[in-house]
Amino acid sequence: MSKLDSAIRNFNAALDRLEEAARNRGTRAPGEQASIEQEIAVELRALKEDRARLAEELNRLNVEKIALEGFTDEVAGRLEGAIREIRAVLAH
Repeated sequence: MSKLDSAIRNFNAALDRLEEAARNRGTRAPGEQASIEQEIAVELRALKEDRARLAEELNRLNVEKIALEGFTDEVAGRLEGAIREIRAVLAH
């Protein structure tokens, strides 16, 4: 599993926990309200950290994609040149 897949899984799990905490907010006793708010704050921090990791991974993957595209173009150009040379040799 890639780092991106792992980060997305963690992000979704944190979002699920945050939604669960929000749903349970109205069902708890007033004394538990501070605990709920603390849970939500923790989950929100986790979501922000996951979002930052996802953004970093996305940026890294975009840089890698651009590099691979350049490499692919270079290889394609070399192959086309080699094919032309082979055709020229075969034509003689």
